[in-house]
Amino acid sequence: MAHRMLYKAIKRIKRVMAYLRKPLLREEDLRGMNLDGANLSYKNLRYKDLTSANLSGADLIGANLSFAKLTSANLFGAVLIAADLSCADLTGADLTETYLPHADLCYADLTGAKLTGADLSFVHLIGANLTGANLTGADLRVANLYYANLTDANLTDAKLFGATMPDGRKHA
Repeated sequence: MAHRMLYKAIKRIKRVMAYLRKPLLREEDLRGMNLDGANLSYKNLRYKDLTSANLSGADLIGANLSFAKLTSANLFGAVLIAADLSCADLTGADLTETYLPHADLCYADLTGAKLTGADLSFVHLIGANLTGANLTGADLRVANLYYANLTDANLTDAKLFGATMPDGRKHA
């Protein structure tokens, strides 16, 4: 009798463990999903469609969002330290007060994105499209903006000390 109960308990534990090992976000299409405050640190979200998703306050430290579609996504106050957003589509996304130090945004499309008060220190924005982006009060210290498109971008009160500008010159 005791062996049978022990066997059933072990079987239940194995089922729970198998469930817990499943990836959190397996589907490719996560459009409009509410992930407010979610812990997605170090998750592989490469090529995921997060169009209009709510990621405000989400923890995305070290996450791989390369080639992800984040068009009109809400990332207000999200933490993306050392996240990979290379070649991501962030057109019209809200990245207000987002924390992005050491993130990779090379060749990302940030057309019309809101980056007001965002921490973009030490960020790689090589070849990124920031056309019409609002970078008011953003911290871009030591950021690499080489070949970035800043056409009509609002850089009012942005901190640019040590940043590499699109023409390759260092900002004083």
